[in-house]
Amino acid sequence: MEETGRSLVYREFVQREEMFVRAPYNPEVEFYSYIMNGDTAMVDRLTDESVLDKREGWGRLSDNELQNVKYHLVITTAVIARYCINAGLPLQTAYNLSDHYIMQIDKCRSVEAAAALHKPMCMDYAKRMRSLQKNAVHSIHIVKCMDYIYDRLHTRITVKDLAEHVGLSEAYLCRLFKEQTGSSVSEYIARMKIATAKNMLRFSDYPIAEISSILAFPSQSYFTKVFKKECALTPLEYRNAKEA
Repeated sequence: MEETGRSLVYREFVQREEMFVRAPYNPEVEFYSYIMNGDTAMVDRLTDESVLDKREGWGRLSDNELQNVKYHLVITTAVIARYCINAGLPLQTAYNLSDHYIMQIDKCRSVEAAAALHKPMCMDYAKRMRSLQKNAVHSIHIVKCMDYIYDRLHTRITVKDLAEHVGLSEAYLCRLFKEQTGSSVSEYIARMKIATAKNMLRFSDYPIAEISSILAFPSQSYFTKVFKKECALTPLEYRNAKEA
C-alpha cells in the first residue's frame, strides 16, 4: 500500500470517518479509552454530539427526566475517574475532579444544562491525561518526538527523521530518549504502533494484513512477530479473544 493510501486509511480510523466500521463491542469502552489515553482530538470530536441525542440507548434510572440525565452523567463521571486512575492519574486529582463535576451536575435545573456538562468534563479528564503522559518526561525535545511519532504511525519513522525534527544529533537524541522514557526510540515506536493495532483489531473489521500495511510494517510476518512480543498473542488470537 502506497504511503498516501496508508495515510488516508489511517486517518479514517483515527478520525472515525464514515467508512470506519467498528466490530460489535460496547462503544462506551472505546470512548473511555480515548479519554484514558489523552486523545483530546478524538474526545473533542465524539462529544460534539449532544449527550441528549444518545438517551435512546440509556437505561431508565428515574421517572424524572432531569434526574435520569443527572444519574447517567454522575455514573459516567465516576467511570471516567476510575479509568484515568488505572492509567496513572493521581487518586486525589481524579476524585477531586469527579466531586467537582458531580456537584456541578447536582446544581443543574434543566436537562439541557446538565447535558452541557458532558463535553467539558470529558475534555478536562482527557487534557489532564495527555498532560500526565507528556510530563512524565522533562525535555521539550522528547515531547516533540512523541507528538511526531503519534501523528505519523502510518509511516516508517526513523531516528534520523526525529533528530532532524528536533534539531539534535541522532546519538544524543537516542541517549536522551532512553534516559527519559526508559525505552529506545525503536521500542517506543513499536509500542505505539502495536497500541494502535490493538484498537484497530478490537474496534474495526480491517484485515490483519491491511492493518500491518496501514501502520507501515515491512511485512505481515514482522508485524505478527512484534505484536506477539508485545502482547503474548498473535493479532488473530488477540482479535478472536476480544470477540469471544
